[in-house]
Amino acid sequence: MVVPMTATPGTPTPPTSTTPPAAAAPTSTAPAPPQRSVFADRDFRKLFAAATASRLGTSIGDLAVPLAAVTALAATPGELGVLAMFSTVAYLLIGLPAGAWVDRMRRRPVMVVTDLARAMLLGSVPLAWWLDVLTFAHLCAVVLVCGVATLFFELADQSYLPHLVGPDRLTAANTALVTMDAADNLAGRAIGGYLIQLLSAPVAIVLDALSYLWSALFLRGISRVEPRPERTGETSLRRDIGEGVRMVARHPILRAIAAEGALTNLAIQIIQTMLPLLFVRELGLSPVWLGVFLTMGGVGFMLGSASANRLGRRIGDGRAVWLTSVAIVPFTPLIPLLDTGAGMWLAGVGWMAVTWKVGVSNVIKVSFRQRITPGHLLGRVTATMRFLLTGALAAGAAAAGLIGELAGVRAALWAGAAVLAVSFLPIMLSPLRTMRDLPEGGEAGPGTALD
Repeated sequence: MVVPMTATPGTPTPPTSTTPPAAAAPTSTAPAPPQRSVFADRDFRKLFAAATASRLGTSIGDLAVPLAAVTALAATPGELGVLAMFSTVAYLLIGLPAGAWVDRMRRRPVMVVTDLARAMLLGSVPLAWWLDVLTFAHLCAVVLVCGVATLFFELADQSYLPHLVGPDRLTAANTALVTMDAADNLAGRAIGGYLIQLLSAPVAIVLDALSYLWSALFLRGISRVEPRPERTGETSLRRDIGEGVRMVARHPILRAIAAEGALTNLAIQIIQTMLPLLFVRELGLSPVWLGVFLTMGGVGFMLGSASANRLGRRIGDGRAVWLTSVAIVPFTPLIPLLDTGAGMWLAGVGWMAVTWKVGVSNVIKVSFRQRITPGHLLGRVTATMRFLLTGALAAGAAAAGLIGELAGVRAALWAGAAVLAVSFLPIMLSPLRTMRDLPEGGEAGPGTALD
């Protein structure tokens, strides 16, 4: 499949002249007008405020939900793996058709409805705990249905952003959002650890529920009218899904970054799933220390996302992707060394290196995908990538539970580190290895061809 080529966004059209060439005065290229900041856009500020609130709550919830299972329900390693798998299994079960459905709807109403649904579902957890009727099955059901809502929200969100800011400001908008996400991770994990220590994990989940109400309120206030998706010709769900899958499968760069991202997510989820058990049971530490460790990861993620745009301009987006993927390899064996002494800080350094790389990749890869994908395909291409990337999280959670039950928590950490150490291979075996920059608008670049 050949992706349509487009002109580089924001490039001014040269003026035409009626003066004969011989009489024309020497010309000079006028500098392009400075690009307007995305924060000058009132609607983007509302989107940013909504994302800030919901992602801060999500960071607290990501810590509070598994700790609620460990502390309030005495969950085993296998049960913790099942819980983590349920949070992302929707991407494997309905991820591909969800992308086709989202492309048939206006995106902002989908985001508002799914925010409200998550607020109600999460609010039921502390209520059940206060009434002394909270069960592991209840927690699993909440996590599963919240995962479905999150799937639809994320597909709509990433498809809505290009409409809101335009293609020329996508990288700036993604940099702002991913950097904010990193800061929320940093603050949320630290706040979550202290809240869980002071008030208990189920109570901390209340903040996650309230954050989704805040997000829905701001999204509802966006004034820009979103056009109704156009449907041309006969179509079917299978054909719609196939268009998104084929674009990812046939594009040499999308295919490589999907494979590398899936391996990275698989490894990270294996490690993260076992961390609550390692800290609370094996090392005998309080949830505060788990929050501190995850905060170190948040620092790395924030630094990576904040530096992605500058790093891409300095060495090229293509080089930034593969160099950062290779650079983390020496740090991965440090993570399984985690203990109560120096190993805590060695593992923290390794974790920071991994999350720094993820921060850089998130900005560059998502912006590239949004630029080259035609607007009517954004939901389906995003769904295909989510099917692979977030589906890998479900697989990682299941693998962590299995390895933890059979060989122990520490063995699961070593397995995750081993996968991280080889996650760069799809990138190094792709055309990205010889590229300085990622192509714009479907342009293949040196040594590549789009089939």
